[in-house]
Amino acid sequence: MTSRVREAFRRIAGRRPVTASPGATVELRRADDASLRVRLGGGWRLAERLPRVDEVERELDRTRAPRVTIEDAGLGAWDSALVVFVGGVLDRCRARGVPVDARGLPPEVGRLLAVAQEAPVAVERAAPRPGVLERTGVAVLERYARLRAAVAFIGETALALGRFGGRRARFRSQDLWLLVQQSGAGALPIVALVNFLVGIILAFVGITQLRFFGAEAFVADIVGIAIVRDMGALITGITLSGRSGGAFAAQIASMKITQEIDALRTFGFPPVEFLVVPRILALTAMTPFLTLFADATGVLGGAVVATTMLQQPLSGYMRRTALAVTAGDLVGGLVKGATYGLLIALTATLRGMQAEGSAARVGDAATQAVVTAIVAIIAACGVYQYVFFLLGW
Repeated sequence: MTSRVREAFRRIAGRRPVTASPGATVELRRADDASLRVRLGGGWRLAERLPRVDEVERELDRTRAPRVTIEDAGLGAWDSALVVFVGGVLDRCRARGVPVDARGLPPEVGRLLAVAQEAPVAVERAAPRPGVLERTGVAVLERYARLRAAVAFIGETALALGRFGGRRARFRSQDLWLLVQQSGAGALPIVALVNFLVGIILAFVGITQLRFFGAEAFVADIVGIAIVRDMGALITGITLSGRSGGAFAAQIASMKITQEIDALRTFGFPPVEFLVVPRILALTAMTPFLTLFADATGVLGGAVVATTMLQQPLSGYMRRTALAVTAGDLVGGLVKGATYGLLIALTATLRGMQAEGSAARVGDAATQAVVTAIVAIIAACGVYQYVFFLLGW
């Protein structure tokens, strides 16, 4: 029973004197025209033993009645138990299409029934747990929808880059230069620090293993080739994934949730051209330069270990590094760096554009962008290694 029914009952029942009365009674009579008369008498209290609506229901099922009349046959003190019983009779009759006349009851009962009929109580049933096959199908459809959206985004981005090549892309040049500064010069300190430490670690590992063969002097070859060919670009890409990729995803996700992207569409600015293209250009152009800087700091980290532990002169270490590293190694590392920058920008902007819902989705978009970018970078590194091995590079 709803709160409105209880409040109305308290108002109405509060004006009715409560006196001792016999127990509740239900009398069922058939008229000459086979209509059913339900006569209610006695006291109807929740604390007492009450008749059940099933008796009336069985009588309705036994012989169809053209109509049902509910009458007052000496009602005593009553509370919501009477209203519940009469409401149950009304429901049974309504389900069978039998009209009901309850005007023989006290007016207070009629008003409470009217309030209860105006505010029915909705009972929600828990949905059954889907089976394994259904859950698998839903997961496959969700993955297919996400893959389709990602392919559509990549295609739209390719078209936008084509319009940029034709000088028809619409975005602000000052935004591009600001992104270049943030993705390039702003990332130099963290890139230098991380790659310097990686160079130190590689040098320690190389010296530890080469010492068994008395070939510690070749540590410069190991550090130089590893840093320039792979580690410089790889570590730079992973660092930018957490720094620039997460920032790009959070920025675009915030704009998506606050409907700024919808406003851009309203004013005729394609969001991909205005937001995605500058970020892709900035990160793809700056990552090779950061990779070149990472190569230098990584080699310097290895030189610090070699000059302190092996007492090698710095000039000799650098000369040996220059002999070991070829121009092909350097170009290959720079190509990898540009590819990693493109992957970071694509995954970050994609996750940002896919953000929906509340502000909590901004953090989710940034997290997904970083994880996806790192996985894509490592996968691309493996592909490059296989291709370079086949080409003998």
